[in-house]
Amino acid sequence: MQEPQIKTVEQQNSTINTEPGGKIALPPAEQPWEEWVKPATDFLSQLPYYVNRFFSDYKKPLTVVAVCIAGGITAKVTLALLGAINDIPLLAPTMELVGLGYTGWFVWRYLLKASDRRELRAEIDKVKTQVLGSDS
Repeated sequence: MQEPQIKTVEQQNSTINTEPGGKIALPPAEQPWEEWVKPATDFLSQLPYYVNRFFSDYKKPLTVVAVCIAGGITAKVTLALLGAINDIPLLAPTMELVGLGYTGWFVWRYLLKASDRRELRAEIDKVKTQVLGSDS
C-alpha cells in the first residue's frame, strides 16, 4: 500500500499541510498566552502570604485608619440626620426646649448644693470603676 502524500500549501508566511480527503493537518499550536499566564498564576498563588504578612506588619496603623474613617462616616451621617431633623417644622424648637429643660433639671438636682455635687462625684466614680475596672 502506498503512503498518502501530504500536500503543502504556503500562504502569507504560514504553512498548511493538507492530508488526502481535504483534512488540514495543523502544526502544534504555540500558546503565546502561557508566557503571561504563568507569572500571573504564580503571583496569585503567593498572594495570601503577602496579604497575611502585610496585615500582620501593619495591624495597628490599619486599625487607626479604619477607626478614623468610621468616625468620619459616623460624623457625616450624624450631621446629615441633625440637618434633616432641623428642617422639620416645630421639631427643632421642641428639641431645644427639651434640652434646656433637662439642663435646668441637672443643675437643680446635682450642681446647686455641695452635698449633691459629692453625690454626683460618687456616681461618676462608680461608673468609671465599672467601665475601666479597679486600680488594685
